[in-house]
Amino acid sequence: MRTEGKVVIVTGAGRGIGRGEALEFARQGARVVVNDYGVNVHGEEPSSEAANAVVEEIRAAGGEAVANAEDVSDFDGAGRLVRQAIDTYGGLDVLVNNAGILRDRTIANMSIDEWDAVVRVHLRGTFAPMRHAAEYWKGLAKSGVVQDARIINTSSGSGLMGNPGQGNYGAAKAGIAALTIIAAQELLRYGVYVNAIAPTALSRMTEDRPFAQKYLSLSADDFNPLAPENVAPTVVWLGSEAAKGITGRVFMVAGGSVAVAEPWHTGPGADKGALWEVEELDEVIPGLLAQATEQKFMKPLVRQASAAAN
Repeated sequence: MRTEGKVVIVTGAGRGIGRGEALEFARQGARVVVNDYGVNVHGEEPSSEAANAVVEEIRAAGGEAVANAEDVSDFDGAGRLVRQAIDTYGGLDVLVNNAGILRDRTIANMSIDEWDAVVRVHLRGTFAPMRHAAEYWKGLAKSGVVQDARIINTSSGSGLMGNPGQGNYGAAKAGIAALTIIAAQELLRYGVYVNAIAPTALSRMTEDRPFAQKYLSLSADDFNPLAPENVAPTVVWLGSEAAKGITGRVFMVAGGSVAVAEPWHTGPGADKGALWEVEELDEVIPGLLAQATEQKFMKPLVRQASAAAN
């Protein structure tokens, strides 16, 4: 019972990855606030049915849970979510930010509304609950209460590595990774450890993709490397006492694998010690790129563009 007695909020917990996280936290003894605005994959038609269903599932297994249907991208709604956890269970130990939507489109075709909707739910919907939880933990720390709290955010390979057609989603997820690192630096003084995951799993947002069909057809007896439940153990571990002292990290989680995502760092460089002439950079920059780590994901795109140009 790694999280016995802990109070945990999981946003976007009505389905997919969030549902798996909520169920595993409850199985490990946590009291869970199951948040889900209940919208479809495009962020429309809100309903509380999804959150209620997960709560009933947890209670049927002997766990404790309550439902919450707030829109976490609404600042006041996020505040009510955090307050519900504190009022219902007497505190808050772990916040898992998982809520998200998709509105895929290439940049040349994307509308401003498609951009704003995705960035609002993912990035603002991560910041707003964090802001209210951080204020609560800061107050406790200043009153002399020793904290051992956790925030686990949800980034994506699309944000860390890039994925065509997901400029809005990828930018938001990259922002979440950066926000995680910054929050880890700011909140450590209050006893709050902040990490993120970048999961690969089937969900409503990915089940219509060509790669997903192979895994959707697997039988219940087969290990499905893209089952959303595979993500939960890592998140629960990060929310447990075992992860004390680990902060500012992003973990790539898929199937049975866990890997540390290493952030931006300074690669090969050159310093003239004076103003560069533009012509001098004709040799300098290509030389630096020849020493830099290869961008494997860009190679096929560059080949395609070169072939088209010729």
